[in-house]
Amino acid sequence: MHQHFNGLKTAALFGAIFALLLAMGAVIGGGRYIWVFALIGVAMTAYSYWNSDKLAIRAMHAYPVSEAQAPAMYRIVRELSSRAGQPMPRLYVSPTQAPNAFATGRNPSHAAVCCTEGILGLLDERELRGVLGHELMHVYNRDILTGSVAAAVGGVITSVAQILMFAGMFGGGGNDEDRPNPLALLAMALLAPFAAMVIQMAISRTREYDADEDGSTLTGDPLALASALRKLEAGTARAPLAPTPALQNASHMMIANPFRAQDVSKLFSTHPPMAERIARLEAMAYGYRAR
Repeated sequence: MHQHFNGLKTAALFGAIFALLLAMGAVIGGGRYIWVFALIGVAMTAYSYWNSDKLAIRAMHAYPVSEAQAPAMYRIVRELSSRAGQPMPRLYVSPTQAPNAFATGRNPSHAAVCCTEGILGLLDERELRGVLGHELMHVYNRDILTGSVAAAVGGVITSVAQILMFAGMFGGGGNDEDRPNPLALLAMALLAPFAAMVIQMAISRTREYDADEDGSTLTGDPLALASALRKLEAGTARAPLAPTPALQNASHMMIANPFRAQDVSKLFSTHPPMAERIARLEAMAYGYRAR
């Protein structure tokens, strides 16, 4: 049983983003054309989801490693995947000193786990075990599918918003009785993509909390992950990655925000604050709820 109800929060956020999509469908043409954008979004998402492992690995320039090259990674992942009753994923290392890790793949049978050279040099084996438990749970919890669906709906909303913007600028079309208010169209066109982005990022944050909790249950050592997160917070600040488009698309998969910290609201972050994650893990270890 999850202490913080992250699954319910994820379901509520999905409800909110679908409600936003339906509201837009009601505004534009009485919803007659929403299925066109939905099909486009589903097709794009299916491609990204099916190839998610290749896209993320390519973005990080990662290379496959053998057990002789990465004995600690193999030992830990073999133990944890066996404990979970799941197949062994493929293992990769990314040649960057920025400390981070991620897991990807459409299901446990087509999964990949990647660590950067930086994280392998930064963490001790107990901390690395905590991180790898977290990453494996992203695969076992089907978080790649969750993120893909959220991105698809967000993409459809953005596409429809562009149509609404065009319709608002040119009067909305139709006769006087069924023509929408141009100001309402413009307001929806401007606000809907913003709201969709905020909801997508909130979904990503709830999945991080679940992976922390479930990964720590798998390893039996929440304090190891808490210790790793402290090191990662400092390590990513010292060696941030450049926010290229490819890395921006893959950054939500990583255990820590890989980019330089910016003075922005938590609403726009794909990762929860490290202090909150650490507090939850300590609460889990010591048997009380984080406030």
